[in-house]
Amino acid sequence: MTQRPEPRLTFAFEAKVEIAPSLRIGRGEHEEVWFTPITGGTVEGPRLTGRVLPYGGDWSTTRAGETTLDARYLLEASDGAVIDILNVGFWRADPEVDARVEAGEDVDESEYYYRTSPRFQTDAAVHAWLTRSVFVGMARGEEGKVCIRFFELA
Repeated sequence: MTQRPEPRLTFAFEAKVEIAPSLRIGRGEHEEVWFTPITGGTVEGPRLTGRVLPYGGDWSTTRAGETTLDARYLLEASDGAVIDILNVGFWRADPEVDARVEAGEDVDESEYYYRTSPRFQTDAAVHAWLTRSVFVGMARGEEGKVCIRFFELA
């Protein structure tokens, strides 16, 4: 019988994305749509370092306690290469945890699901590895930031 490989994640980098206050767009009786501007940030890790450029944002839609995320923004590698990121995902937690988050309490990452599926674009040859692999993002909120650890799926 053929041995099938199991998925393996390798940490690539973390982006600490600075955000401005969200703007409520609204839409429909049972959902809310918000836009969160991205204002900057840092990128640090074993495979990529640089900064988050102050362009782009996240459009999120909340329905029945689950939020879908649709973010688009730019990273600038320490060598000056610009990398476009389209990062979609989900946030969900049970109502008690969600209320604690809304109240600004510190909540452990294991108490909620905040995951993303990023896609990268760049014409910089040294960063082409980003465009040829599948990545998973594990996010958490911090004061004025969303921090996302990006893992390459092998």
